[in-house]
Amino acid sequence: MVRDDFLFEYLLRLGDNTLILGHRVSEWCGHAPVLEEDIALANTALDMIGQTQMWLGLAAEVEGKGRNADALAFTRDVWDFRNLLLVEMPNGDFGQTLMRQFLFDAFHSILLGRLMTSSDTRIAGIAAKASKEVSYHLERSAETVVGLGDGTEQSHERMQAALDYLWPYVGEAFIGDTVDAEMVAAGIAPDPASLRAEFDEIVTRVFAEATLKLPESRFAHKGGKTGNFHTEHLGHLISTLQWLQRAYPGCTW
Repeated sequence: MVRDDFLFEYLLRLGDNTLILGHRVSEWCGHAPVLEEDIALANTALDMIGQTQMWLGLAAEVEGKGRNADALAFTRDVWDFRNLLLVEMPNGDFGQTLMRQFLFDAFHSILLGRLMTSSDTRIAGIAAKASKEVSYHLERSAETVVGLGDGTEQSHERMQAALDYLWPYVGEAFIGDTVDAEMVAAGIAPDPASLRAEFDEIVTRVFAEATLKLPESRFAHKGGKTGNFHTEHLGHLISTLQWLQRAYPGCTW
């Protein structure tokens, strides 16, 4: 049986990824290039926040200290977050936002597919629900990357710049540690390294169609999923995300 502290840490990783990226995407609400994109991005953000509530709700249950999903989202400090560095990176322009979304969607869709067979039926159930949404997220973000990458000269240059900027933050998703090893041993989650080949296959195919050059370097910034290191961007995001609970502790509506 896996220890609750390891399971709690793993669930935080799942929930924090969707929480932080969901908030990032929500920052486009009212600011997207066209109305259709504004609505699509808002719906994507809502999907991820809904997934967050399930993951962090289960994490709170496993922790057993009386906290709930809201408490985990709105009262932890930056160093307590366990999200990948990729999802906390700034939106930049529209192309950078969609490139970040595609890179995460490709990883996320594979991970959820594996988690659907988890030995923990609660995790398998959440993964099954989330997978339906994420399959659409991946389809949409991939199509947009192709459309912009193989579009005008300017859109192509912006998408290549976005890929070059974000690529060093991709590898962290596939680096395992003690928490991952415990999940693998218990049959709860896959070895992160085992997801890389399928991920590479997806991104190679999409980038070829988008006429984008895949960076050769496998260098990976890391530290987000362990909480050992976050970029300066997360602190600014958290200050916006949590300001109401920080200003009025315990407030409800």
